[in-house]
Amino acid sequence: MNFSFRTFSISAFICFSAASLPLLAQKQQADLIVHNALIYTVNNQFSTAEAFAVKNGKFIGIGTSKDILAKYNAKQKIDAGKKPVYPGFYDPHSHFLGLGQMLSQCDLVETKSYEEIIERLTKFAAEHPENPWIIGRGWDQNDWDVKVFPTKELLDKAFPNKPVFLTRIDGHAALINSKAIQLAKISPASKVNGGEVEVIDGQLTGILVDNAMGLIKRVIPVPSLKEKQNMLLAAQKEAFKYGLTTVSDAGLNQDDIELIDKMQKAGTLKIRDYVMVSLGIRNLEYFIKKGIYKTDRLNVRSFKLYADGALGSRGACLLQPYSDEPTKTGFLLLSPAELERSLTAIYQSDFQANTHCIGDSANRLILNLYGKLLKGKNNRRWRIEHCQVVAHEDVPKFGKYSVIPSIQATHATSDMYWAGDRLGKERVKTAYAFQDLLKQNGIIANGSDFPVEYVNPLFGFHSAVARQDARNFPEGGFQMENALSREQALKAMTIWSAYANFEEKERGSIETGKMADFVILEADIMKEAKEKLRNVKVSHTFVAGEKVY
Repeated sequence: MNFSFRTFSISAFICFSAASLPLLAQKQQADLIVHNALIYTVNNQFSTAEAFAVKNGKFIGIGTSKDILAKYNAKQKIDAGKKPVYPGFYDPHSHFLGLGQMLSQCDLVETKSYEEIIERLTKFAAEHPENPWIIGRGWDQNDWDVKVFPTKELLDKAFPNKPVFLTRIDGHAALINSKAIQLAKISPASKVNGGEVEVIDGQLTGILVDNAMGLIKRVIPVPSLKEKQNMLLAAQKEAFKYGLTTVSDAGLNQDDIELIDKMQKAGTLKIRDYVMVSLGIRNLEYFIKKGIYKTDRLNVRSFKLYADGALGSRGACLLQPYSDEPTKTGFLLLSPAELERSLTAIYQSDFQANTHCIGDSANRLILNLYGKLLKGKNNRRWRIEHCQVVAHEDVPKFGKYSVIPSIQATHATSDMYWAGDRLGKERVKTAYAFQDLLKQNGIIANGSDFPVEYVNPLFGFHSAVARQDARNFPEGGFQMENALSREQALKAMTIWSAYANFEEKERGSIETGKMADFVILEADIMKEAKEKLRNVKVSHTFVAGEKVY
């Protein structure tokens, strides 16, 4: 009896063991495995890993190379060769469609004189004779020996019969020629609230500031549907090249939002886009009634408001006059009453309010209006875009009302040459105060505002940690007390930006269950010498586990 029992038991064990061997050896099937990497997960512990597996566009396993390769099998395996891997980079404040538009225009970035502008325009016009207008963007008089706004005379001489529209680098001022003035029917008597038509000695100079640019935009031909599609695809190609997987459009109308949605659903536009709806009565009524609209690729849950203009064109609204032009304090683009009405309507919906504020007066006004509605700590995640100059006494309001500072570190290193002239040596200390802003809520979102600045997010990373420009100037950095650490700077372009978009549960870090957006770099930005950060190249960019660059 005992012998029979033992015989049965051993036989059963042998049969069970033989049957279970294939099960024990069987691996889970994944679509992609990345291994032999240095993976910065940017999770709560800011831990690193060596490998991960991806299935159906999401991370399903993260760990050591040995464990992931033992547990999963995949047709596509990438040996990263010890290269660093990061969550897909975010740009929480950019102009994605605007980048596509700029890529089809005459590039005036880094021109060193008005004469160089004419040279570039002449060449561009010869290459595009079919264009009814000559449109360019990117000039900045602060880069010239004579640091004053240009006037239209040289444009008139070079292009007497074709209208010209040239937007300043910040998008808040433009230069036009006489032909454009004629078509738009602008006169020295033209007045615009929240803008300026510059007149000197009774004559138009060709300079339009902020809302005054609307006078000319209404007569410029609108791009065709095909042209807009090509613009978006060109912008996507540029963004993927630099590791961006989620971008933003800081102010679009319904038609453009629907075009992006259509292209994403068709699979031609793969990049993810957080779109802020341009403020306007029609947009406000339509989208508040429609409600938040969200897909895997598109997130429409915020409105973009403009409180003031830009510092470079002296449209930023300041509490005290400009140090280099004491007759000016800048201006608001909407009245306080208009801003309050719009913010109240947004507050009564589920949407975020994201307000452009550059000057300390504009920041104070909006923080106070936010506070009047939000009243205290909350999870509405209303944002101030730029928050460039904020008076010391207003900084704590970011924490008091849970307002997210959405900054652009490259603005600090682009403006630092002349910001002191505009603001004076004491007031400039209240500008680009990223560390002070970060301390209020323990979060800050860092974007680029492209095409105002370069698309590459590593430029913003470098500016945030080194507070230096592309030439590594100034030595020691600009106002280093407000520099970010590397960990803070990486979070600001990944998980904190995702949080600012209400997307932190889906993206922004490499964690099981999250969308598999990631970037592989040629060098480790967490360790690379500061002076080399802008030169680090992207090896691969992935969106939902698909290689897009």
